Amino acid sequence: MTVLALAALLAWVVLLFGRGFFWLARDDDRDAASLPDPAEWPAVCAIIPARNEAETIAATVASLCAQDYPGRLRIVVVDDRSSDGTGALAQAAGDERLRVVTGGERPPGWSGKLNALRQGLGAVAGEDHSRILFTDADIVHDPDSLRRLVQRMEQGRLDLVSLMARLRCESAAERWLIPAFVFFFAMLYPFRWSNNPRARTAAAAGGCVLLRRDAFEARGGLAPIRGRIIDDCALAGLMKRGGGRLSLGLTERVRSLRAYDDIGTIRAMVARTAYAQLGYNPAILLGMVAAMVLVFLVPPLLAIFAEGAARWIGLLAWGMMALSFAPMLRRFGLSPLRGFALPLVAGTYLLFTLDSARAEWAGRGGLWKGETLSRT
Repeated sequence: MTVLALAALLAWVVLLFGRGFFWLARDDDRDAASLPDPAEWPAVCAIIPARNEAETIAATVASLCAQDYPGRLRIVVVDDRSSDGTGALAQAAGDERLRVVTGGERPPGWSGKLNALRQGLGAVAGEDHSRILFTDADIVHDPDSLRRLVQRMEQGRLDLVSLMARLRCESAAERWLIPAFVFFFAMLYPFRWSNNPRARTAAAAGGCVLLRRDAFEARGGLAPIRGRIIDDCALAGLMKRGGGRLSLGLTERVRSLRAYDDIGTIRAMVARTAYAQLGYNPAILLGMVAAMVLVFLVPPLLAIFAEGAARWIGLLAWGMMALSFAPMLRRFGLSPLRGFALPLVAGTYLLFTLDSARAEWAGRGGLWKGETLSRT
């Protein structure tokens, strides 16, 4: 028991101090107001893939139309065979900068979202936009969002700038599970590592990704990652290869309107990509289960049920776990005491991951808007 407790404690020491301080949860764009304006504001094309997004598309389009961006801005909505009037709701914005493209059938080997983005890029292929913004149909941007993104890209001579949108955290399910979603993402892809040109880690948040067009096209555009389900991180990896420079951070300027009112909707979100993240490899899945048990479940179990040194070491590891989660909880306006429930939350995510593997084995993995994605 003592050896097991020491292993769990060592794991938390490594996570706290040897993984890019992923848990600090600071807004990396909070200093954006101090960035200088570029000598010339580049033309930007924002592309929004949308399939059955009637609830949110109008707000997304309105937020982009309201940008205070000094340069030229084109907005393209790709209505990917929606059946709920998404395209008409987008078109109702009535902005001359807006174009709604009706999407066609998905070619073999392409994922649904990437195929929609491909069609959006094709619609503006002859235009001279030197920056491309990929954003989702449930995302709203503050009026200065695009201007700050471009400032950061130009100041840092970056090829990709991405901000992780602030996720909704209102329902009980969201308050218990959504902060952990961001926490686990940052643990898996430490932002400092992704932003370090010398590190192999590369990550982006698909809801808000600004690209330098020439660098993007030099790497083949979307074609090299056309079948990837975790498209945002695949895109970041593509851009970082060959010396590309990235910036990924948290933000309050970009917000998701997507509601997760119960545990089932959060399960569906996580299960869509969880097994893909493990490379569809059963051996890696087993290793992940063992690691999750050691890191998140062993400390509280030892603290409650063990005796002697094992109990105290388990309690210390549990405390370190809660401490690491506290900044993320504060970010969402929640009590840091919820950090002591992280083992239960982690156990829930573990079940989501196993469900993701089960769905893949049953041939129903990687659903995007009700469409199964191909891995070919």
